[in-house]
Amino acid sequence: MKKILVLEDEANIRSFVVINLRRSGFEPIEAETGEMALEKLRVNPDICLALLDVMLPDIDGFEVCRRIRATGSKMGIIMLTAKSQEIDKVTGLMTGADDYVTKPFSPAELTARVDALIRRLGVDEDERSSTELSSGPFLLNTRNRTLEKDGQRLKLTQIEYLLMKLFMENPGKAMSREDILAAVWGNDFKGELKTVDVNIRRLRIKIESDPTEPEYLTTVWGYGYKWGY
Repeated sequence: MKKILVLEDEANIRSFVVINLRRSGFEPIEAETGEMALEKLRVNPDICLALLDVMLPDIDGFEVCRRIRATGSKMGIIMLTAKSQEIDKVTGLMTGADDYVTKPFSPAELTARVDALIRRLGVDEDERSSTELSSGPFLLNTRNRTLEKDGQRLKLTQIEYLLMKLFMENPGKAMSREDILAAVWGNDFKGELKTVDVNIRRLRIKIESDPTEPEYLTTVWGYGYKWGY
């Protein structure tokens, strides 16, 4: 049974989420503060996904997300954001979140997002049968999902890994935002196209010498992106 951290300070919302996750076959681990969530993560290293509320009584959900990613963890992270706060979505993605769900949300929407993210982060048979992709200074190991640039390991989230894999498998091919969204997030993803842009921006910070003048992951204006090396 997969463990999912539920960080939400409002007891009624947390209870609602926990009940529906249990009904879907998950094992929820509850936390009502950021510090409590970090402690739960420490004693439950097998947590595969975290649902993080943004507004908390101590440290906010963005900081919890940053601290999780700072450890090198590749667990799935979904931010729970207020519908009116558009900046929360972008900030969450830039701090390392894989997805976001806006409040209020239905049980079906939440469990669908959780299921979809867990599927995306799972290693499939095709990846087990292959080992490495190389392009210029980059070496992507598809068995252990790691990326090296000039022999130096870069820390990627699972979504960033999936983006790199998609681009390195399609060198020189211009891909639309819609195509990228479908390939990485899945056809059932209900998020917005800017999710692609934010994650590309975050990935460029890690792989480009100058993210403002990308050498490898270039923009096809008015269309999408391509791996240009």
